[in-house]
Amino acid sequence: METRRGAVFALSVLFAINLMNFYDRAILGAVGEDIKADWKISDADLGMLGTAFILLYAVVGVPLGRFADRSNRTRILTVGVFAWSLLTAASGMARNFGQMVGIRLAVGVGEATCAPASTSLIGDYFPANKRARALGIFMLGLPLGNAACYTLSGLIAKQGGWQSAFYVAIIPGLLCAAAAFMIPEPKRGGSETHSIGARRRPGNPYWLVLTTPTVVWIIASGALHNFNMYAIGGFLSPFLQRFHGCDKVTAGYIVSIVYGLVGVAGLFLGGFLGDRLYRTRVNGRMLVAAGALGISAPLLYFGLKQPAGVVEPGKLLGLLSVNWSDQAVLFTVMFGIGCGLMYVYYSTVYSTVQDVIEPSLRGTAMALYFCAMYALGGALGPYGFGLISDFCTKAQATAAGVDVTAYTGKELYEVLKPYMAAGIHDAMFVLPVVNAVLAVVLLAGSRTVKRDSERLQKWMKETSEEPPAKPATLRP
Repeated sequence: METRRGAVFALSVLFAINLMNFYDRAILGAVGEDIKADWKISDADLGMLGTAFILLYAVVGVPLGRFADRSNRTRILTVGVFAWSLLTAASGMARNFGQMVGIRLAVGVGEATCAPASTSLIGDYFPANKRARALGIFMLGLPLGNAACYTLSGLIAKQGGWQSAFYVAIIPGLLCAAAAFMIPEPKRGGSETHSIGARRRPGNPYWLVLTTPTVVWIIASGALHNFNMYAIGGFLSPFLQRFHGCDKVTAGYIVSIVYGLVGVAGLFLGGFLGDRLYRTRVNGRMLVAAGALGISAPLLYFGLKQPAGVVEPGKLLGLLSVNWSDQAVLFTVMFGIGCGLMYVYYSTVYSTVQDVIEPSLRGTAMALYFCAMYALGGALGPYGFGLISDFCTKAQATAAGVDVTAYTGKELYEVLKPYMAAGIHDAMFVLPVVNAVLAVVLLAGSRTVKRDSERLQKWMKETSEEPPAKPATLRP
């Protein structure tokens, strides 16, 4: 009972830390327009703040993940949460663009401690048949953190200026740091069938991870998945405003549903189905993820096929007294379910890493995975999608007889403005294509899980400190 209570307490704290992790990184986006107006900076400069954070977060996470495999993870988390909370508050003290760049880079270093240490701890607190649900609860911090930030930061900034939004975040952050200090450090490998402690296979730790076929497939999937998630996060609201003619408030309501709240259901669904299928198939979690992304692709496609136009108010269950269109409601339902299925990815794929990598290398594996996911996906998603949207907009203008090469700068912007709605609409169709490719990658990865898991279990059995428990029978 004490062990169960300890696991529940640890998971509760780790969820809160992850919520603040995503809350703090989203503040810049929530108050970005105010910062831009205050400092008179360009959109490129504003985007650079986010890109710099993501790239450093990805790169620094690799050595920090290795550190998590060799040191006390709860202390690493305590220091990391404490540091990034102070630095988030310091972001409100920045007086120019250069200062903000430096502070946000430092915030990225602090936040890079979260995922490797937290997922490694969850792997040692929860046995294999319960990890998907545990990681699903942990990843609830993503949609709930984003939703809380975009709701609260705007209200706080309206009352006390954009700096206040950064200052307020320090309070829950320091409470999370104190709670992290109270988490007992579990024995490495303590929840495994075979007790191997901190032992690992001989060889270079990074090479051991990267020569595990399942992990390579998962790394590729992470880049594709994050490309779509960050593209949706950056461009869904502009799409609704340009193409469906929604005002900012209506677009905000739709985004909060489509990109935020649906994630809660997706994470729980993934955790439940992933653990259930894992009981009979060791690759069950990857199959659930592949199926969810495969279903998501046509839902996104048909949601995007809804025609533009605003007609009557209050169409979505009569809950919101805002101007809705029949098309926007249909878009919300189909695109929202599609996005909800994308969240299944987190609770299934994250736990699969722990099925094929020994406990003492899981922090390293997750750090390498996050490096690729953010450097190739998170950093390129918004920028890459923006390039595609610009290309599609120019193609629409050219098809209408406009010589886009004759204009530059502000003149080009004004010439292209009538075609931006169609351009961004065309670009959005890259999302279902990426999801379809992602489903194939996950399906390919599912075919290597059994072999990698059996190889790991064989090594763990031979290295075990204690007689192993009788393993569950799993079909391929």
